[in-house]
Amino acid sequence: MKEINPRSKLHGTVRIPGSKSITHRAIIAASLAHGRSVLKDFLECEDTLYTINALRKIGVEISINRGDLEIQGRGGGFSHGSIRKEIYLGNSGTSFRLLLSVVALCSGEFFITGAKRMKNRPIGPLVASLSRLGVDASWVDIDGCPPVFIRAKGIQGGRVSMEGNQSSQFLSSLLLSGPYADNDIKIEIIGDLVSKPYVDITIDVMKEFGIRVERDDYSSFNIPSGRKYRAREFAVQGDASSASYFWAAAAVTGGTITTDNIYPQATRQGDIRFLEILDEMGCFIEKGSDNVTVHGGDLSGIEADMGDLPDMVPTLAAVALFAKGRTIIQNVPHLKLKESNRLHALAVEWSKLGGRVEELSDSPSGHEPGGGRPESARSQD
Repeated sequence: MKEINPRSKLHGTVRIPGSKSITHRAIIAASLAHGRSVLKDFLECEDTLYTINALRKIGVEISINRGDLEIQGRGGGFSHGSIRKEIYLGNSGTSFRLLLSVVALCSGEFFITGAKRMKNRPIGPLVASLSRLGVDASWVDIDGCPPVFIRAKGIQGGRVSMEGNQSSQFLSSLLLSGPYADNDIKIEIIGDLVSKPYVDITIDVMKEFGIRVERDDYSSFNIPSGRKYRAREFAVQGDASSASYFWAAAAVTGGTITTDNIYPQATRQGDIRFLEILDEMGCFIEKGSDNVTVHGGDLSGIEADMGDLPDMVPTLAAVALFAKGRTIIQNVPHLKLKESNRLHALAVEWSKLGGRVEELSDSPSGHEPGGGRPESARSQD
């Protein structure tokens, strides 16, 4: 382990592990395919292991062999059973949301739960959408939150409208399982969809496994019934979110760091846009075909809309503390609904270390609170 000292420049090259977002989605697509798939460079971590173990519970054969993930897909035909099964997903909100629709394709009764914090995270819009698509699903304790009970017998399909301002994972969940519904699924998004790049990742993974989604930008999506995922060998790209920590280290120390297994020209990961933010703050960026090099520079504060890059907010907040002037991070109210209230945690924890951070609830000049820039944070050097 190397200590990062802002007064000494940091240099080096790091190979970045596979993307967690892509890994989750590829595991699900491979499980829904018929036949054997191999995922190379997948990310093995607590959250992805929750996804793996949940799929094993519904009959998918998954094994790790010499660093690869081997999946014997069920072609959408999961095991039947009369015994109620409990699926525990810890704090992995991604697992919970993406798998809820997969479980709906099964036959039997399922109690899907998680850690204490999970029981306060919103799931209502997804449960309501599944119910309108013919799934017998309901929450158990707090309205709109886990645990969720499903009497699974498949997804009938149909038309559904969904608010887009809480989580793009609700949409991704329906997209991933939609091809195995009894009828076509038409999804209309009400308002602006948050975290759009994660929907792009979902649609891209589906395409790689043989399913094309019909869409009108981010306002409506159509998933024809009867199409099937195809088993395949699939390499998971490096995780741009993980790479951002090393880019930030170069930024705050004025050093130079190269991250391999990052594909800046080809990736659909929205977090790659963090490089544009670092460039605006004063870094110099070099993009190769499969790597990125960040050269730190004299940093200046910026104003950044992070609505599509919520996972980059903590990293930007850290860099902002070393920048000259004020940095304002906007349009991230959905960060309050993660495994913790990330906005509040940032303000509290950085303040403990001497940072000047203010958590705001404001809106653009001339508008009442809640009128368009609902949540932001401000950091000063």
